[in-house]
Amino acid sequence: MTLVKDSVPATRTARPAATGRTGRPGRRRENLAGYLFMSPWVAGFLLLTAGPMIASLYFAFTDYNLFTAPKWVGFDNFTRMFDDPRWQKSVEVTATYVVIGTPLKLLLALGVALLLAQSRRGQAFYRAAFYAPSLIGASVSVGFVWRSLFSDGAVVDRTQSFLGFHVGGWVGNADWVLYCLVALTVWQFGAPMVIFLAGLKQVPRELYEAAEMDGAGPFRRFWSITLPMISPVLFFNVLLETIHSFQIFGSAYVVSNTYCGPADATLVYTCYLYQQGFKNSQMGFASAMAWMLLLAVALVTAVLFWSQKKWVHYEEDAR
Repeated sequence: MTLVKDSVPATRTARPAATGRTGRPGRRRENLAGYLFMSPWVAGFLLLTAGPMIASLYFAFTDYNLFTAPKWVGFDNFTRMFDDPRWQKSVEVTATYVVIGTPLKLLLALGVALLLAQSRRGQAFYRAAFYAPSLIGASVSVGFVWRSLFSDGAVVDRTQSFLGFHVGGWVGNADWVLYCLVALTVWQFGAPMVIFLAGLKQVPRELYEAAEMDGAGPFRRFWSITLPMISPVLFFNVLLETIHSFQIFGSAYVVSNTYCGPADATLVYTCYLYQQGFKNSQMGFASAMAWMLLLAVALVTAVLFWSQKKWVHYEEDAR
């Protein structure tokens, strides 16, 4: 009788390689190097951003004048805002500036970008020339130059008088000084223009060729092809420029001799905040104003993100 044993192939189970401690010191050194490189940013964020924000949030609920200890007053600073006519005026002026200046700036940026998207001689020069004002920014020197251009008897005033339209200078006129600030921000349309130009370069030429074969005119091609294709870029510019418009300070401070203009015509929100905090030493009230501005910008941003679902078209949506 023969006993047959089942021949089971011997399989060796692979043992995991023993992890020694030799790699840990090197990994720790790499992590330490990474933390050291991050430390300047972390320190700057904690000391210059997070720390002052937390302090201002506390001061917003106190009566603080920089010279005495803060006194807790609860929501008195916030309720005081709505009873302050100059605060209401600053909100009105800022809202007017945002509603008028931001669309005009974006329209001009998009129009120039459409022109520069076409191939022509000297294209690089024109792009650099239109972008140059954005490099200068809203500096003090630009504000002084702008104020001298729009003052009574200056170049703009003489040109208007020659054309039979005399207003006596925009800077000293309560009805026109805010539009002087609007003209300044519209003049610096270079940054959104470059972003629009990059978006226009990404639109496939085949879409325009197919539309031309179907008999679509220039306006139809722009409305049905260009705008939907660059809608993400348009949304980005609208969001960025709207937030930037709420933060206007330097140009309004310099162009207006009294940093609020005649009859508070250029009393933008940040200028009134500056007056309350550093001129009147009411840091508690100024901190409350700063947080109210932050909430307003956050609300406008949330509305823009909510509205983008209806007019912004992404590539993933078409799949």
